[in-house]
Amino acid sequence: DRRHPPCHTSWCYTCHCAGAGLPGDGRGQLGIHSGMRGNRSLRIAVGCDHNGVELKRQLMGLLQELGHEYLDFGCYDSNAVDYPDVAEAAAQAVGAGRCDQGMLICGTGIGMSIAANKVAGVRAALCHSAFSARRARAHNDANIICLGGQVIDEDTARETVRAYLDAEFEGGRHARRVGKINALEELTAQQPRGES
Repeated sequence: DRRHPPCHTSWCYTCHCAGAGLPGDGRGQLGIHSGMRGNRSLRIAVGCDHNGVELKRQLMGLLQELGHEYLDFGCYDSNAVDYPDVAEAAAQAVGAGRCDQGMLICGTGIGMSIAANKVAGVRAALCHSAFSARRARAHNDANIICLGGQVIDEDTARETVRAYLDAEFEGGRHARRVGKINALEELTAQQPRGES
């Protein structure tokens, strides 16, 4: 059993949480950095599976450069983990408002985006370019960016995450469309499973 007391979970894989908790209690490992992006520092939930460990480390360095805080929901090494567990923990932090944004990485980014989008209040977008990242924020009000560690190189990933974090939701006609997404989420949450 690789569990340790702060996390109360069997899949934290020695998270180095220093008592702050991690996926088991939904709080994550906090990395605090003193700089700011523009006039606002963001708190970002980050997570990956074993296929995204190296890219996550590189991108946490970018978050540090940009002056953002992050909560790291794992994983921390190349031992295989189930991406839905990490996605759920990070997405819960975003959906509940404990984090402003999220960043999830798996082999393709597809599994993380599917899993994260099951959490209420989350709009996770799979992005592999600065263009798609800007659009995800500006038009879809995405609050989690998903990346593929086996699909995107470090330079493109850095450019993509930077574009995502620099973009703002445009509102207007896009707000109406996001409102329809939110209404659909509420409707499906009320339906018993198997009904459509």
